[in-house]
Amino acid sequence: MAPSLEEPLDSQFVAPSKQRNINSILHVSGSDVLDGDGKKVVLKGVGLGGVLNQENFITGFSGQEHEHRESFEKVLGKEKADFYFDRLLNYLFSDKDAAFFASLGLNCVRLPFNYRHFEDDLNPGVIKEEGFRLLDRIINHCTKHGLYVILDLHTAPGGQNQDWHCDSGLTRALFWKFKDFQDRVVNLWVKIAERYRGNPVIAGYNPLNEPADPDHVNLIAFYDRIEKAIRAVDPEHILFIDGNTYSMDFTHFPTKFLPNAVYACHDYSTFGFPRGHIYDGTEEQKAKLRRSFERKVQYMRETGTPIWNGEFGPVYASSEENGETAEVVNARRFSLLREQIAIYRESDIHWNIWLYKDIGYQGMVYVDPKSPYMQLIAPFLAKKQKLCLDFWGCNDDQVKHIYDPFLKALKEMVPEHLQKSKYPSPLWSFERHFERVVREGLLSEYITWEMAELFVGKTDEELDILAGSFKFENCLVREELNKILSEDALRGINSK
Repeated sequence: MAPSLEEPLDSQFVAPSKQRNINSILHVSGSDVLDGDGKKVVLKGVGLGGVLNQENFITGFSGQEHEHRESFEKVLGKEKADFYFDRLLNYLFSDKDAAFFASLGLNCVRLPFNYRHFEDDLNPGVIKEEGFRLLDRIINHCTKHGLYVILDLHTAPGGQNQDWHCDSGLTRALFWKFKDFQDRVVNLWVKIAERYRGNPVIAGYNPLNEPADPDHVNLIAFYDRIEKAIRAVDPEHILFIDGNTYSMDFTHFPTKFLPNAVYACHDYSTFGFPRGHIYDGTEEQKAKLRRSFERKVQYMRETGTPIWNGEFGPVYASSEENGETAEVVNARRFSLLREQIAIYRESDIHWNIWLYKDIGYQGMVYVDPKSPYMQLIAPFLAKKQKLCLDFWGCNDDQVKHIYDPFLKALKEMVPEHLQKSKYPSPLWSFERHFERVVREGLLSEYITWEMAELFVGKTDEELDILAGSFKFENCLVREELNKILSEDALRGINSK
């Protein structure tokens, strides 16, 4: 038999009376967020990606979460697959993780979750208690260590955007085309609001991560609807509202929108990725960073509402990248991060960096390359990197000779003026749409079975050891990243 879990997944919710340091529900006042005593609170924290919403670059698979889980169930059987994923989710964020995170002076966890934890597509609208047990376990840890939690629906039925991280298996956002999908999300949020109303540890509800509505009107109508539905059962908690087109566009939002709401942009910089330009910290580059951020938050500035940067952060190198050593690359990325945070600090911007724990791309904490898990999947990761299946952390130079002729032929078939007609353009080029469908979609779906086959024949004990590679005590800490985040968080505390 495998050892027992560090804590049971069905642990009961900790009552508000057990909370430390957080004893009142946050609310919006003008451009500030205040606690029950009228004290200003600036939320600074992290996105807990990879736990209740699996993403391929975080734990190493290719494609989308439901494909990853289906492949494991096929090769292991449902019972063993469930056992493995239960262990993995448990070890990805434990009490030790929450204690470490709080020790840095950070105060907020954004908790992304997949709707599939709460309902089955073949049984829509019937909410599963298991989803709440998963949320409660993490909220318990945050409660114990005085951390606010923002609940984030990262994956909605039908897909609220066109990308792989909404786990739809499609390249179209059908959420905006079918009322049934929207009804299910409203129903889910009502149940969530009923569950957590009156709980001061919950900073608020983030109804949809990175929505991308091509028509720009369905999103506004949905936000108006979801606000009324949530407020009917929980009139107190803040709503954290993402902008359209991956949280970067507020141009179609009404001048006066929702009460007690914080508006969210996501502020990734191309300087922070292998495919982006090199960041040298020039005045021109700093000005570009500022212009990009100010464009995204213009709506908040004009309406005098709080600003929340719900996601940002560079990718870090673990080996040579574009002809430079990992040390040189990462020094540039840390410099970029410092500059971004300095911009946010000027206006007391609320922020949650992406992300807390992974296999080495962005995590504040990451899995040891010498761990059993990383040793097992190392050949698979090398192949995935070579094929450039993982947009988040690869440069596609190695596959250009394969795809460029195909792309050239396709572009000759499509009139030039129509190559920019597919939403979201100009954010995504013709080439970007192509690689999403062919590499990150179809090819990744095939290749994800290779990873699953590495787990064939593993006993419960072996599966537990592999999942245990993600335990805090078995992971490595990205010291410089944590130093940057902690310095900013503690500066805010010490200045009060």
